[in-house]
Amino acid sequence: MLRNSLTLFISGACLLASASAVSQTGEFMAGQPLSTVNEAGEARTMSANVKVFGSFRFAESCTFDADKNLILAMNAGVSEEMEPNDGYVSLINPDGSVHTAKWIGATRDGLTLNHPLGSTIAGDVLYVADRDHVRLFDLASGEPLRSVSLADLDASVLNGIAATEDGTIYVSNTRPPQRLYKITPDGETSILVDGAPLMAPNGVAMDNDGNVVVINVGNNHVMTFSPEGELLNTEYAAEGGNDGVVVTTDGTKYVSSVRYGSISRIRPGQEAEIIAEGIPSAASICYDSIQNQLVIPMNNNNALGFLPLD
Repeated sequence: MLRNSLTLFISGACLLASASAVSQTGEFMAGQPLSTVNEAGEARTMSANVKVFGSFRFAESCTFDADKNLILAMNAGVSEEMEPNDGYVSLINPDGSVHTAKWIGATRDGLTLNHPLGSTIAGDVLYVADRDHVRLFDLASGEPLRSVSLADLDASVLNGIAATEDGTIYVSNTRPPQRLYKITPDGETSILVDGAPLMAPNGVAMDNDGNVVVINVGNNHVMTFSPEGELLNTEYAAEGGNDGVVVTTDGTKYVSSVRYGSISRIRPGQEAEIIAEGIPSAASICYDSIQNQLVIPMNNNNALGFLPLD
């Protein structure tokens, strides 16, 4: 039984904050909330009684900033070969309205963000999987901190990503070679899992015991690995073709199927159940812990879906 209702907000075009300054200094600048300049030349933030929805360009993943009560949506843009360095990050209110259309990406000065896919927050850092790099941003300002290349380990499409409070990073490579990489806080890179049981690995999350949960696009496996790469457990989503996974504080796992458009819920010790379906391109989901809802990016549909949880 589908007991949850899904709210969908779709954008037909990208919305830009007209009052966002264009950098003249060559330094990184974060975008500002939607605003204009009035006839008197004064900046005016958009009225609170106006809600703008949209602002997405291939929304592939999201992550939730509980301190700001905002959703960070990754906009992958088009392929790097067609238009390099066109990715950006939007700030979205929990009701789906736009807070800041282009927060990271308002200018390109000091910024490289080619095709952002997976994203996560740990501590005061935003971590983003971007082709063969993991890029780190200051969560308060949006300013780039550093990037770590995995090109020497043959990374091709870094996708799902998770991080711990100490800065350890786990990131999947969906296309061959199908791998789970580990990056230590000091930037040392290694291959944690290589090949089977990975089958086009995608979403990555940390569980409450510090283990790493990984899902496959190629089947319905929901795998839990130790931080050393040992396979500890395998559960099964209701459908395959999966993209995103989150683990809540009670140990429940939610899995999105980008291929079949469903959301599976796996409660501890129970089999998976579908709690929502028919969602086109249900990509890498995130959990809004304040509103108790899942946020579902829908990549080439340029949309976010919102699924309240019971």
